[in-house]
Amino acid sequence: MRDEHLKDIRAPMLFVQGARDAFGTGEEIRAVIKRLRLPAKIHEIQGGDHSFKVPKSLGVPQPNVYESIMDEVAGWLRSDFGAFAK
Repeated sequence: MRDEHLKDIRAPMLFVQGARDAFGTGEEIRAVIKRLRLPAKIHEIQGGDHSFKVPKSLGVPQPNVYESIMDEVAGWLRSDFGAFAK
């Protein structure tokens, strides 16, 4: 894990993480958030890889996945949690 620098970031963070990301799992990110007591939230893309691509077998069109990510980011920025980052 290359996470030591995260403790120095004071701004709220939003992690968008594919559930099948080969570079780390949602559980690993949650553990880092907890261990470092980060002002952070995670949004996990079910079935998503590192690029948020989901298998066709899930029946979710890829543009819908990207749109849901953008909606989550926009909502986070409008929230009290993301307000500090503005």
